[in-house]
Amino acid sequence: MENKYFNEAMIGNKSMLATFTGKGEMQRIYFPNKDSRQYIDYFHTGVKINSSDLIYLHDDINNVYKQYYDADTNILNTEVTNTYFNLKILQTDYVMIKESVLVKKYMFLNDGKIDLNTSFYIHSELLSDYNNHVSCKMVDGGMMQYAHDFTFSTFAKGQKVSQHQINGSKDTIKRGEIYDKDYIGMSNDSSICYDLGLIRPQEKKTLEICITIGENKNLSEIEKEIERIKKIDFNKEYTNTKAYWRKYVKAHNGLDLKEPENSYEEKIQDIYKRSILLFPLLTNPETGGIIASAEVDENFTQCGRYAYCWPRDAVFMTKAMDILKMEKETDKFYKVFCKKTQSKNGMWEQRFFTDGKLAPAWGYQIDETASVVYGVYEHYQYTKSEKFLKDNLSMCEKAIDFLKRYVKDWLNIEGKDEHDKDRVQQEIEAGVNHLGHKYHVSYDLWEMNEGIHLYSLASIYAAFECIIKIYRVLGDKTSNFENNRLKEEKILKSEKELEKLQTEIKKYINQNMYDEEKKTYLRNTQDQKMDISMIGAVTPFQVFKPKEKKIINTIERINLSLRTYTGGYQRFEGDHYRNGNPWPIANLWMTLYYLASGQKNKAKETFDFVVKTAGKHSFLGEQVDNDTLQPNWVLGLGWSHAMFVIVLEKLMG
Repeated sequence: MENKYFNEAMIGNKSMLATFTGKGEMQRIYFPNKDSRQYIDYFHTGVKINSSDLIYLHDDINNVYKQYYDADTNILNTEVTNTYFNLKILQTDYVMIKESVLVKKYMFLNDGKIDLNTSFYIHSELLSDYNNHVSCKMVDGGMMQYAHDFTFSTFAKGQKVSQHQINGSKDTIKRGEIYDKDYIGMSNDSSICYDLGLIRPQEKKTLEICITIGENKNLSEIEKEIERIKKIDFNKEYTNTKAYWRKYVKAHNGLDLKEPENSYEEKIQDIYKRSILLFPLLTNPETGGIIASAEVDENFTQCGRYAYCWPRDAVFMTKAMDILKMEKETDKFYKVFCKKTQSKNGMWEQRFFTDGKLAPAWGYQIDETASVVYGVYEHYQYTKSEKFLKDNLSMCEKAIDFLKRYVKDWLNIEGKDEHDKDRVQQEIEAGVNHLGHKYHVSYDLWEMNEGIHLYSLASIYAAFECIIKIYRVLGDKTSNFENNRLKEEKILKSEKELEKLQTEIKKYINQNMYDEEKKTYLRNTQDQKMDISMIGAVTPFQVFKPKEKKIINTIERINLSLRTYTGGYQRFEGDHYRNGNPWPIANLWMTLYYLASGQKNKAKETFDFVVKTAGKHSFLGEQVDNDTLQPNWVLGLGWSHAMFVIVLEKLMG
C-alpha cells in the first residue's frame, strides 16, 4: 500500500468514515468501524475528452482546484477546473445518514466554445492478501469487488457501464483504453467507464456514483440491494444529510458561541464547529470508543499508527464532548468501552480497537489507567448523575487498587499487606525488570521513555483525589452505604490510605523530580529535559497550584527551552519526532496554565498560535511546520481538537 500521510478532509456517518486529499482523491474508506477495516489501496477517477488520454481528476497539470465543505456539515465539495478543455467539474462527496452509502455526485459544465465528447472512468484497487483475495464481478450499472467476507460495490444511478476491464487495467487505463470480454475475474484492481456523450458549450451534465460495503452473502441479495439503492432519491438524501449535520452543530453548540464580528472570531468559530463535526466521525457509536485520528501511516514508516483508541486521549476528548453536550456519547465510553477493556488486575493497556479488542501495543502507560478514573469524575461534574458514579464505582475501585499497588511498588512505600503481595504474585511474573520491582516500568505519555514520570505520578494523584470525591458524593446520600457498615468502614479506611499515598507522591516528586540548582521540576527521575507535560501537575491534575514559586520557575524554563521563534511550543527538549515541530497541544497546555494563573494576555498569545496555524477546513494537526505555519502531520487529531474546546470553555468562563 502506498503511503498517504495527509487526510485533508473527512466525511462519514455512524459506521462509515472516508478521507480525502485537498484535490478530492478518496484515500481511505472504513466500514463498519472507524478503525477497522479500510478497503482501498486507491480509488482514482478521471475523464477522457475527445481524443485525449485519461485526465485524472486528482492529478493533472492543467487542473485547478478549490475545495470546501457545505457550511456546518460533513459534505465535501471539490471543484476541478481543467483549463485545457475549459471543463468545470464539481465533485460532491457525502455519506447518507441512515444508510452507509457514500455518494459521489459529479456535475460537469462545459465552459468553453467547443463540444466535449466526455467519458468518465473509475479505477479502483482494493487491499488484497493471500487469505482474503479480492476478485471482481460486473453488476448492473457498475462493478462489485469482493473477497471472502466483504463486497465493495461501485455503481451509477441511471447510467450504464459503457466499458470495463477486470484484468490488466493498469496497462491501458492511462490511455483511456479499457476493454474486457469477461464479466468476472480474479484481479484486485478493475476499471469501469461511463459515456457521458457530448457536453456542448455552457451545457451541464450530472453523474451520481454510489459506493456500498457489505457482507459477502447470497449473490441475489447483493444484487437486489444495489437495485434498491439505485432507486433512492439522492437529491432528497443530500438535503437530509445537510439538514442533519446543521442540526447537529446547532444542538451541540455547548459554548453558545455567538456570531463572529471579525475574521479572528470567524476562524475560532470555524475550528470550533469543525471540532463538533469531527468527534462523531472518530467515535464508535456502539461502544463509545474514540480513535485518536483517521489513519495516516498504515506502513509504520513514521509512527505506530493512529486509528486506535488510547484511553487517555479519549478521556480528554470525552471532556470536550461533555462541553459540547455529547453526554450520552461520553456515558457510553465509560460504561461500555472502559468496562469492556479493563484488565482483570484493574489496569488499561496502552490502546485498543474501538470495538474493545486489544490493539497492537509495546508496553503500558500508567496514566492510561489513572486518566479513566479522573475522567469518570470529570463526566460527573457535567452531568451530576450519581447513578453514573454508582454504575462505574466497581470499575474505578479495581483501577485504584492497581494504582495503589503500582505506587507502593515503584515509590518503595511501606505498608504492603499480605493481600497485596498475594495479588502481585498472581498477576505479575517475578523479576519483571532489572530493578527488582514487581510491576513493569511505565512509558511516559509520549511513549518514548520508560521510568517514573512527573505527569504519570500527577495523574495517579488526581485519580486518588477523584475516587475520594466519588466516595463522598455517594456517601452524602445515606441510602448508598447505610445498609452496608463494612463497606462504609472499608471506604473510610481507603480514603485515609489514599490521602497518605497522595502525600507520599507529592513528597517523592519534591525529593526526586526537583532540580535544586535550577529551582525547577523535572519530567522524570532520569534526565534534565524540560517537557510540556509537566504542566499536567498543575492542570488538569492539580498536584500543585499555578503560582507556587517552583511552578513559576518551571514555566520560565519551559519558555526558555521549548518556545520556538514562531511562538509555537515543542513537546520536550531534543524532540526529534517528525523533526521536532511545535504541537498545538503544547500551546494549548500553556494556555491552560496561563489562564489558571490569571495571565490572560499570555494565554491569548499562546492560543492565537493555534488559531493561526489551523489547516485546511480548520482541522487542527498534531504538529505545525515552523517555516510554513501549516500543519504537517495528522490533520484532524482528536486530542488537539479536544484541548481547543477545553481551552475555549476556559477563555469564555
